[in-house]
Amino acid sequence: MSKVESIQPYLEPVRKTISVNRPCEDAFRIFTAEIAAWWPTVPFSVSQESAKDVILEPRVGGLLYEVSEDGSTFPWGEVLVWDSPHRLVLTWYPGREPDTAQEIEITFSTEANGTRVDLEHRNWQSLGAEAESIRGRYQNGWDEVLGQCYVSACRS
Repeated sequence: MSKVESIQPYLEPVRKTISVNRPCEDAFRIFTAEIAAWWPTVPFSVSQESAKDVILEPRVGGLLYEVSEDGSTFPWGEVLVWDSPHRLVLTWYPGREPDTAQEIEITFSTEANGTRVDLEHRNWQSLGAEAESIRGRYQNGWDEVLGQCYVSACRS
């Protein structure tokens, strides 16, 4: 395949914005340190029903990964930016190889009644021919993960 044939068309990032009635510090902590409590591992994980934990190591170079009941680990990504409590940037490749990683950037901004949370999921081209269909699944998936599960955790 020539270099021109291997270039994938640009796909717009998936963008989601929600508001939670929590200060930035709480919103960031719930998203990061408490991710295992709210992330819906069924259906959004590698080991599905066998998923036991989700861990996000709180530092640049830290990993985001799941742990299954048998102790197996499955990497989801790596922390590129850790700017608590305002910004988190991760590579993202759950169930795939790191060379297929996209990027996810989450920002936490103070607003009148709490925190505005903006998520941008980008760099779909790394997925090659599957990029468009995978992007479509994430367009809807982030509504459930961020808009329902995370928002619910912030209400607790």
